[in-house]
Amino acid sequence: MNNSYFDTARTEIMPHLPAQVARILDLGCGTGATTAAVRKARAVVWAGGVEYLPEVAAKATGNFERLWVGDAAAADLEAEIAPGSLDLALCLDVLEHMVDPWTMVKRLTALLAPGGRLIVSVPNIRNYRFIMGLITRGDFRYRDFGLLDRTHLRFFVKDTAAELATCGGLRLVSAASIQTFRAYEPRGILNALALGRLEGFLAKQWLIVAEKPPV
Repeated sequence: MNNSYFDTARTEIMPHLPAQVARILDLGCGTGATTAAVRKARAVVWAGGVEYLPEVAAKATGNFERLWVGDAAAADLEAEIAPGSLDLALCLDVLEHMVDPWTMVKRLTALLAPGGRLIVSVPNIRNYRFIMGLITRGDFRYRDFGLLDRTHLRFFVKDTAAELATCGGLRLVSAASIQTFRAYEPRGILNALALGRLEGFLAKQWLIVAEKPPV
């Protein structure tokens, strides 16, 4: 098990937090490092987390008021979280592991308050490394981690990732590559020359931010 995967705070979400985050739900929360980072930036009074692996969840208890262990799709979140009560829901590299991520997004949408945000990250199946391997070597072998992680059940490109995040009625705020392309790097130069049109091939992951409209 790669412990850094579960222990690393996803600080790239910080610029996208709502102004107020009193209540947060973190699906695939790992040890709770990302929620702990949000607590430092916002006045969080209640945090819920869902973690599939019991051994990882055991390390997360101190970061959450409520922790569900097991399959998020089977967790009875609605029994303990009132509709329209969450300011933030996080699904960071978790929805691609689900049989029906669209239903989960719709459930989370109902739990968000007006102005509340859903932040999603998913791998980009259109990444050039994957495409080149597929074309030149016929490589579609599942692995222990990465884009072809053997536990990935769903695959997304930018548009379909945005459609997933907004399928419950949320408004799209932004959809962009998590990785930045520095101007002096070959990828950055190519993307600049192409006026940003290569982002869909260069991105490893998409970060999608969606918001619940005011009533």
